[in-house]
Amino acid sequence: MKLPHLVLPLVPILFFFFFLLFASPAAEAADALYQNCGKTGNYTTNSTYESNLQTLFTDLTKSSTNSTTNFGFAKSSVGSTPNLVSGLVLCRGDVNSSDCSSCLNHATQDIQNICPYDKEATIYYDYCLLRYSNQNFLSSTNNSNTHIMYNTQNVSVSFTLFDNRVDYLMNSTANYAAFNDSKKFGTSQMNSTDSFPVIMGLVQCTPDMSGTDCNSCLQNLINPMPKYFIGKQGGRVIGVRCNIRYEIYSFYSGAALLTVRAPAAPAPAPAPAQSLPPRVTNPPSEGKKKTSTGTILAITIPLVLIAFVVIAGLCVCFIKRRKSGLTKPLLNVGNPEEIKSVESLLLDLSVLRVATIDFAEQNKLGEGGFGAVYKGVLPDGREIAVKRLSQSSSQGMGELKNELLLVAKLQHKNLVRLLGVCLEGQEKLLVYEYVANKSLDQILFDSEKRHLLDWGKRYKIVCGIAKGLLYLHEDSQLRIIHRDLKASNILLDADMNPKISDFGLARLFGGDQTQEITNRVVGTFGYMAPEYAMRGHFSIKSDVFSYGVLVLEIITGKKNSGTFENDETEDLLSFVWQHWTNGTITVVADPSLGQRYSRSELLRCTQIALLCVQDNSANRPSMSTVAVMLGSETVSLETPSKPAFCIAKSSIRAGSFSSGFINIGGNTDRSSTKSVPMSPNEVSITDIEPR
Repeated sequence: MKLPHLVLPLVPILFFFFFLLFASPAAEAADALYQNCGKTGNYTTNSTYESNLQTLFTDLTKSSTNSTTNFGFAKSSVGSTPNLVSGLVLCRGDVNSSDCSSCLNHATQDIQNICPYDKEATIYYDYCLLRYSNQNFLSSTNNSNTHIMYNTQNVSVSFTLFDNRVDYLMNSTANYAAFNDSKKFGTSQMNSTDSFPVIMGLVQCTPDMSGTDCNSCLQNLINPMPKYFIGKQGGRVIGVRCNIRYEIYSFYSGAALLTVRAPAAPAPAPAPAQSLPPRVTNPPSEGKKKTSTGTILAITIPLVLIAFVVIAGLCVCFIKRRKSGLTKPLLNVGNPEEIKSVESLLLDLSVLRVATIDFAEQNKLGEGGFGAVYKGVLPDGREIAVKRLSQSSSQGMGELKNELLLVAKLQHKNLVRLLGVCLEGQEKLLVYEYVANKSLDQILFDSEKRHLLDWGKRYKIVCGIAKGLLYLHEDSQLRIIHRDLKASNILLDADMNPKISDFGLARLFGGDQTQEITNRVVGTFGYMAPEYAMRGHFSIKSDVFSYGVLVLEIITGKKNSGTFENDETEDLLSFVWQHWTNGTITVVADPSLGQRYSRSELLRCTQIALLCVQDNSANRPSMSTVAVMLGSETVSLETPSKPAFCIAKSSIRAGSFSSGFINIGGNTDRSSTKSVPMSPNEVSITDIEPR
């Protein structure tokens, strides 16, 4: 019987999809999966370290591809301290000599472009990895710089049963590689049974590890897998000393070294008996049978071929997007105009669970009024800080989304950037850029760390905070009044650049929470302007007052005495004002600075700070004026008058504060008998005034 004419036009289409299907992966073979640039220092062009590094690259590539015992693996050191450089390379166990050599050549070239002049770096490819460092790590089996990747697609069968099979397969493969293969390499396959797909696995350790050490390294990657890869079609964890991977398709060369039988599944419950309709036993006549068969074939064959074409097209799209199983990245919010709705910021909870290892305690950075903050690492290597907001917040979801959208559009180098949010079930998670040196107070007020802040860094921090506040007050689309500017809300990046945090989100935490640290909180003693603390009046000049107090803390290294531990405690403003009037202002400089500071800059910063803490808010400069005064020594400064001193402890009566308030788009006028609640806190409140 001839095929219907409908089938013939589909043949060229099939060939086209076959070409795309098998040609697409080749272009991705040399792409790096992940890289990490170290923080142990930099070398210079034509230095001894650079020469030693080039020698190391040559030695490692040659040794790994020529070795007969440990083919694909090499480690070595070149030079001596301080120009010692140690390195390690490892090719995947199923890769041939040519592909191994090609991958390592790519690695040595790419890493110098990606991490130029770094004394330490690591780069991973599908076929190989390379690590070098100015620290001798070769004697350690520590599986450093691990990186997690997973397939974005879920399996269509029971997650629990599938994950159990993956766990069984990977444990079996790890045991095989650690104790039965000299290269410490293993591939495996669990064949399809019932409705479950074939599962392929791969594990590898560096061959210099003992069987026990290899198995222990692999188990440290396999055991947390249920947290990382719940129901995922594939996943991998890569590290310098060992790595693992599984997929539901073949991704390694050759046949599996180990075939694993699927563990027995629990027997299904018997189906209830059903009454069946009577079966028709009369056969059709011969003529009708032939006609029916021809009709069925004419309809079925084209439909099958069309379905095949559609499936092939979907496979091509999947391969192009898969990129070795990477999950969806966070939104690139470098351009605020790209953020059209809060939905564009939304992230899957599963992504953040993997990034933080299910909010593990060892990843907790701190805890405040909003809840806990966790460090996380995304599959693309970006470090993030995840705020897990308290579930007692009373703010509505619609109101929350509107506020998040406003905050996400605030873009300035001196503001901590909001990268995304997760609003699933009871979870409210805010994802920020990770800032390496945490908060200013943890360094400035620490007797051992404060020496890290020399005068140059302190002056840079003073100027950076001013620029961030100026953006909030005057340069952003909306007028943002922080109302809780303090040392713990200033974060410092790896280069000690300041970033203002916790702005614009106070309403997330509600006014009816019962947690001690968040109940009725709008500000912090010692930083609050007198008109705000006594009468509830706030404006951009309230932030200017807080900024002045903060600058004096940075100069002196002393905390303001907002805690009022006793009635005799001299507050910071009194201390500085006394020396200003006595002409001994240099005495207030932090003793850890010694004499290593610019006297003119210190005097100028002190005078600006005293102008910012004037009792009358009208006498305080705006942040635009502050920025001008900091940026030019030729601008003359006014003489400050006596500043507003902190409220004495005895003047505050317990229980005299009213409930918190938020003023949006207007002025607040309160009598002197009412005040706002105050306590040490970790949040801020934003006043949004359209311009």
